[in-house]
Amino acid sequence: MSKKNWNTRTKLVHDGTRRSQYGEVSEAIYLTQGFVYDSAEQAAARFEEAGPDEFIYARYGNPTVRMFEERIAGLEGTEDAFATASGMAAVNAALVSMLKAGDHVVSARALFGSCLYILEEVLTRYGVEVTFVDGTDLAQWKAAIRSDTKAVFLESMSNPTLEVIDLPAVSELAHAVGALVIVDNVFSTPVFSRAVELGADVVVYSATKHIDGQGRVLGGVVLGTEEFIRKTVEPYAKHTGSAMSPFTAWVLLKGLETLDLRVRAQAESALTIAKSLDGNPKLSRVIYPGLKSHPDHAVAMKQLEKGGTVVTLDLAGGQEAAFRFLNALEIVVISNNLGDAKSIITHPATTTHQRLTAEQRDALGITPGMVRLSVGLEDTDDLVADIEAALQVA
Repeated sequence: MSKKNWNTRTKLVHDGTRRSQYGEVSEAIYLTQGFVYDSAEQAAARFEEAGPDEFIYARYGNPTVRMFEERIAGLEGTEDAFATASGMAAVNAALVSMLKAGDHVVSARALFGSCLYILEEVLTRYGVEVTFVDGTDLAQWKAAIRSDTKAVFLESMSNPTLEVIDLPAVSELAHAVGALVIVDNVFSTPVFSRAVELGADVVVYSATKHIDGQGRVLGGVVLGTEEFIRKTVEPYAKHTGSAMSPFTAWVLLKGLETLDLRVRAQAESALTIAKSLDGNPKLSRVIYPGLKSHPDHAVAMKQLEKGGTVVTLDLAGGQEAAFRFLNALEIVVISNNLGDAKSIITHPATTTHQRLTAEQRDALGITPGMVRLSVGLEDTDDLVADIEAALQVA
């Protein structure tokens, strides 16, 4: 049976495995920064062109890291991948490696705060022109994309307002002018998203989130064609030092083994929680793409089939009510991560998006009463009871 025909769970357990001469079951951790050559000639040849199982220096590549790259690429359906030390290192590498002064980028404006920083501060500092649009408005994409646009950037599901962008439509507009489509796919997850099939050229993940899924390590990955990864991303990433550590890669390999099971369970719980809270008088809004009331519900179901693992709540009483609610929770913990086995909640206006101006937050729909709930693996009934009890306090 060809590996190409493996189903998702099989790929997540076996794809990319490299066994040493000892035949270990669990992947080996190669904790080394360098590699020994049999001769000076071999060293020279490897620096000239390293083969698929030949390594030079851990900043360039490592056997454990390569196993992670091949496994996640097999899952995503891309030719190759480059693993980085964090999700933001992956976003930075995907964008900066391909752009130069005078280039034009179109981006959805609903982004994680650090992504906005790279687009607004870093790229523009070096002469890249960036145009922001409402990601759900195809007319704005059409108006902003120009004949000289080099790339478009978007979150397939936005943080924290959970907008779902029509990826095939945006990709068609971008490809018509030869622009690359770069997608941050964290909220959609590699289990539910088919970003490459829908038109994405480059996919980026913070592996810190669902891929680890247990709050242990930072990591990121850029996925795309072999040419883009090896000729564009790798030279930039290896020379600027964003390499993933072998230990992190090993932890993420273990995370991939249970990714499908975890994310599906979390999404089911998220839908149950969203339905139970929809219409609660303490809330002005329950935002979840799996609800029919969500403005992008049809797009989400077509592209993802599930609503994801995050539910965003907007408390009617504003920031004071939101803080009382957060402080009253007993099971759900307050933190700014997501995709964890533990249910996690945060107040975006004062944490993940605090660097934005009030006007920017208003434009993105991030209100003072908004909280972002990442649903974990706890018993769903316990989570509903915890949330409802905290809402009474709020």
